[in-house]
Amino acid sequence: MSLDRTTPLGAPSASAGHGAPARYATLMMATCNVLNLAQPGRHFYEGQDPYTHTEFERKVGWLGDRFRALNADVLAVQEVWDEAALRTAVARSGLQYGFVAVPGAKNGPGQIGAQGTPRVGIVTRLKVDSVQSLNDFPEAARVQVPGLGLHTRFERPPLIAMLRLKHGQPVCVITAHLKSKRPKFLEDANGVGIEDTADPAVQALASLRSLVMRASEALALRLKVVELLHRTQLPLVLMGDLNDGPHSVTTQLIAATSQVAYDKGALDHALFSAWDVQGEAAMRRDVAYSHIHQGYPEVLDQLLVSEQFVATSRRSIGDVRRVEVFNDHLFEGRDRSRSDHGFVRALLRLRLPDLPLSAG
Repeated sequence: MSLDRTTPLGAPSASAGHGAPARYATLMMATCNVLNLAQPGRHFYEGQDPYTHTEFERKVGWLGDRFRALNADVLAVQEVWDEAALRTAVARSGLQYGFVAVPGAKNGPGQIGAQGTPRVGIVTRLKVDSVQSLNDFPEAARVQVPGLGLHTRFERPPLIAMLRLKHGQPVCVITAHLKSKRPKFLEDANGVGIEDTADPAVQALASLRSLVMRASEALALRLKVVELLHRTQLPLVLMGDLNDGPHSVTTQLIAATSQVAYDKGALDHALFSAWDVQGEAAMRRDVAYSHIHQGYPEVLDQLLVSEQFVATSRRSIGDVRRVEVFNDHLFEGRDRSRSDHGFVRALLRLRLPDLPLSAG
């Protein structure tokens, strides 16, 4: 995080007290789906071989290089099986981070990493006030999934981190990884499939299950966002692999950006794509995809911000300067030592506290 004492054209126009120009601290944020980051020799998914020591070294070395290039103040990471593996990758970056955490994937006495599904985590050089996993849905978000029953919990619990910049400004960062579009086929108690996965009708129903599960996760996350933002001035950034596009129903369940067109009061608890509200329009590109599925580019990895980062909002206390997508590696071939997702980075700013009257 660095100090920016100038206020370029297009930045929030608010002035500090006594007519002085506003001062801003810069904040670099990035989201990274690291593709099944696990310790060497440990099984994570049925049918997938563990990483050999050579593969592991190649993977953490590659990630370390990417983390160094991003040089973010906050990294939101997804698909981590072992916190120890993430710590190794962070160390390979050569950068100094004071906080690395992946709840549910810790390693140590009696702790063997994530089980069943990978977890999300956070890496930051900011002061950490609190970190909390969001496990259970509120009652309003619980829905019946055909063949599975009541869906009440996140498969990969989002992580809510309350952080603080060095001048004291708070910022909330949510790391999320929603249910994928992969069809959810029924299994018995031993995890053995009990449906004909080649049957088109079964495939359609299995895809519906995934959609319903992802939608209920999105709703549960939306309710938490409203709880955090309603009638507050808390700057909030939600990052991660949402497994759907920015304008999809599930993403809009979380963001409710479209509601602002009909209800200005919705600004209070809406989220906005950092890509859409960035100030440096010249940085925008038509290749801002973060994933390629069967040859088609998609934007699954997203960075959403509250109105406090929207320069045109009357409650703005910062802005989004630019957003970049690091996706060149998606053309380097399929290799599990690299990620199959692009990494998204945004440069944000938050206003610094007013100087006292006697300050120069």
